Amino acid sequence: MPASLLCNLPEEVCFLTLNLMDENLAPDHKPAPRKAEPPLNQRKSRSKPAWTDVKAKLAGLDRLGLMGLIQDLYAFQKDNQTFLHTRFGLGGDVLKPYKQTLERWLSPDVLRNQDTSVSKAKQAISAYRKAIGDHAGLAELMVFYCENAAGFCSEFGNPDEDYLDALLRMFEQALAVGRQLPAEDRDALMLRLDSVRTISHDLGYGIGDAMDYLLEDHAGN
Repeated sequence: MPASLLCNLPEEVCFLTLNLMDENLAPDHKPAPRKAEPPLNQRKSRSKPAWTDVKAKLAGLDRLGLMGLIQDLYAFQKDNQTFLHTRFGLGGDVLKPYKQTLERWLSPDVLRNQDTSVSKAKQAISAYRKAIGDHAGLAELMVFYCENAAGFCSEFGNPDEDYLDALLRMFEQALAVGRQLPAEDRDALMLRLDSVRTISHDLGYGIGDAMDYLLEDHAGN
């Protein structure tokens, strides 16, 4: 710092600054050694791996390597098999495994003390949506969800209020997806949802009345 500029500083600051300048200019003054950086392969990642990282690795695989990876994933988990079967339309009724999951978690075998799970039932529909997600298949699974949930409650009573809330929300989603179907398919699903609405009037919590409103609103649109 030029001495002319030091004149504008307070006396104490000026004194300390000059002393520091003298120390830095001393012949025997040596700067502190810099800490060596670790090799690139030993540095910690700043973030978790993402799809872009995986994509970069996949780009380096040849066709044989990519097929081997997919085969490993296929053998690793049944959900992966279901996903690929659905994506490529293999095995006849691609909705069957999803419906089996819905039945298990919405209308379990009470004699075997099986429990219900709204989240696991919803995961089946979400998995189908990710695999292919066509409107006809989604609407069928949503209506199937409503039929199983309403039927179970009618026969064995309501598991809990959250179960009924989920039924009502799924009923509304089924109506929304059903609007996007051809008239013939849509009308068939509406008849099934109307049956669900009729059953739900006996379930309490105003579920049936709420379904009345949703159906009327759907008809008006």
